[in-house]
Amino acid sequence: MNHFIGTFECKADNKGRVMIPVSLKKQLNLGVKDDFVIKRAVFNTCLELYPMSEWILLMEKINSLNRFNKKNIDFIRRFTAGVKIVNIDSSGRLLIPRDLVSHVKIKKDVVLSSAVNILEIWDKVLYEKSIDAATFDFGSLAEEVMGDKTEDKIEDVS
Repeated sequence: MNHFIGTFECKADNKGRVMIPVSLKKQLNLGVKDDFVIKRAVFNTCLELYPMSEWILLMEKINSLNRFNKKNIDFIRRFTAGVKIVNIDSSGRLLIPRDLVSHVKIKKDVVLSSAVNILEIWDKVLYEKSIDAATFDFGSLAEEVMGDKTEDKIEDVS
């Protein structure tokens, strides 16, 4: 499992190609036939780039859903809408499909942001707005998400 680190600013050309920064390419450990899956994010106006190994793990979870449940089928359909297999070419460029470029409003300035085991791809303006909106109460969010970890609690023996 990969854990990516960093936020990278890039440029997209008029065909939707983004040059992957050298420091990120090192983390990706690119081989000859490394495919990725790119899709629309669920909660934000960005794209998610999954290494194929991560996508396979996620699909195993989704495949375990009961397909005789309408909510599950609706979720699967929406979750996989616009999904594409992509790769990084020999020049180190990622071609983002036009429909996805349009969906997330990428113009020229792009941010590739690590999100643990995947990368988010943002239009820079939308990324900055998202970060600014999230920071006003980040302390409360951090406490809610990370603050009640039972394995970190020490029992009072007295």
